[in-house]
Parts: sequence; C-alpha cells; structure tokens
Amino acid sequence: MDWNTHFKPFALASNEALPELAISHLSQWGLISMLGEDKKSYLQGQVTCDVVSLNQEQSTLGAHCDAKGKTWSAFRLFHHGDGYAMFQPQSAIAQELVELKKYAIFSKVTIEQSQDILLGVIGHQAQSFVDSLSEQRGDVRKVSGGTAVKISQQRWLLALDSSAALQLVEGLSEQYSGAPLCDNSLWTLLDILEANPVIEDFAQNQHIPQAVNLQAIGGISFSKGCYTGQETVARAKYRGMNKREMIIVESEKAETLKPNEHVNIERSVGDNWRAVGSLLTYFQYSDGKVIGQLIAPNNLEDDTTLRLASTEGSIWKMNPLPYSLDDEE
Repeated sequence: MDWNTHFKPFALASNEALPELAISHLSQWGLISMLGEDKKSYLQGQVTCDVVSLNQEQSTLGAHCDAKGKTWSAFRLFHHGDGYAMFQPQSAIAQELVELKKYAIFSKVTIEQSQDILLGVIGHQAQSFVDSLSEQRGDVRKVSGGTAVKISQQRWLLALDSSAALQLVEGLSEQYSGAPLCDNSLWTLLDILEANPVIEDFAQNQHIPQAVNLQAIGGISFSKGCYTGQETVARAKYRGMNKREMIIVESEKAETLKPNEHVNIERSVGDNWRAVGSLLTYFQYSDGKVIGQLIAPNNLEDDTTLRLASTEGSIWKMNPLPYSLDDEE
C-alpha cells in the first residue's frame, strides 16, 4: 500500500461533528523504542514521569528535559514489544534521540527510532473498533502485530508492524467499511481540543514542562527520584516560578494561512499589539477558521483580545481548557 496516497485530508467545518469512525495514518508522528536490561532504570533517570510504577495496561504522558529543565520532547510512554515506546512528533525525534542517548553508553540499553506504522482510530466508534482487535480490555493492549493505546474517549493509537497495519486497513469489516482513511489533521485537532501538548522541532528546548501543562495531565511525578532537569521542575512547583501556560486559541473569522507556516499571535495592549508567541500546532477547518495551542503568560485575562500577527481584522479568542491547571499530585 502507498500510505501517502490512500490517506487523504479530511474536510471538517467548525460547526460539524467528527465522523463516527476514521482511521488516520500518523505519518507526522513517530516512536522511540527503548530495549535492554537497564531500560526501566535508565529511562526513570531521564524523564519527568514515573516509569517504575507504569504497568503493562497503562500509558502516561511525560517530558524529557535538558539540565536546565527545558523540554526536548513531550511524549506518551507505554509498554511495547519487549520494551518501552515514546510516541511523539516525528520532527522532534532526531534531536531527542541525540539527547536521550547521551549517557546510554553506561547502561545496557538500546535506543532507536521504531519503524512501526502508526495509525489513529478516531471517533465515537473507536472503542468498539479496538475491542474487536483484542480480547484484552486495558488502556494498553497487545493486538496482532503490535500495541493499541487509549489516548482518550474518542482516540486510540495503533503501533503495528507494516504487514499487520496493511492487513488491518485493507481488511476493514463491512461494519466499518465506510470509515474514511485520513491524514494527520483530525488527530491534530483532537490534540488541540484535549490540550495534549505537541512539541515539534521548532519548539524544542524552549519551555519547561509546566509551561505545556504537563503537571495537570499526569506528565510529571513530584515523588519519584532524580531525573535530568528535576531541580527546575521542582522549583516551578514549590516556588511558583512558572509564569506561562498552554492555552487553546481559536479565530472567530476565516484566516488565510500557507501550509505548514508558523502562526504568530499578538495580544492587544492599549492601542498597541504585543507578540505572545507562535502556535505549537494548529488545525484549519474547511470554513477557514483556525484552532491551535499557544504558550502564553499565565496571567492573561479571559477576555484578552488576540489576533494573527500584523493582520488587521483578525480576531481570536481563548477557549477553556478541558482540565484544571492544578498539579495532579
């Protein structure tokens, strides 16, 4: 199968509901796999989440930071095959591999990019579809050729070898034969709506984990042992040093954007406009409206006026997050 031609962009207007079921080829995402005798202890000393307590039926969000607490990657971690897998944007993986391998020479561990095909199962029927693939009922399940991971009520990730992925897509049962095969865009939309941070290469090494809300969604353990960048992460929690947060912003009118361009947002300050930052990721509806993730000062008023940078007539608003920003622990 030519994966790049069978999976098409899915047109969705801002007032339309998601399809009941869609299968997305996550070509803009990848996995880093970690194998070997020391995989658990090595990873535990590198990332913000608690690897030791993660059981076979669980996944967790997490971050990998530099020594100053700046984020190289925000990922979802789960058991996969004989080791662990870290699911994250494809563009971040090259630098993340370099950083993650820095001290691996001292441990019995193999760290590499997986060649698995990644598929997203999206919609209200996602649960029943995945239930049909496995007799297991945990949030992480072994399926033929790989692993299924629950992301949310409307999303599952499938990490499969190429033959299993091909068999799944070509063998969709009659019950699901009408499910559209789509590109990454619907997956991106749900990351935005669910406020799961997406750290592409251009945003690496810029923000501490709390600035992308990982403390609120189970991505930081404040009770585990030491890890790279822990001092900064702990200070942000106990001394209130973090001054930024990830918010959801949405345009109220259609915007003219070029494919894959960096979208810069400004806020109104009196009669002037001041830069806030670039969207981490965004989705453009078929009617031209745009929704995205933005790192912003955490003292912005809810009614702050936003706009596309240097664009007269552009009007954006802040949407409420689907969770509280209080620390989970």
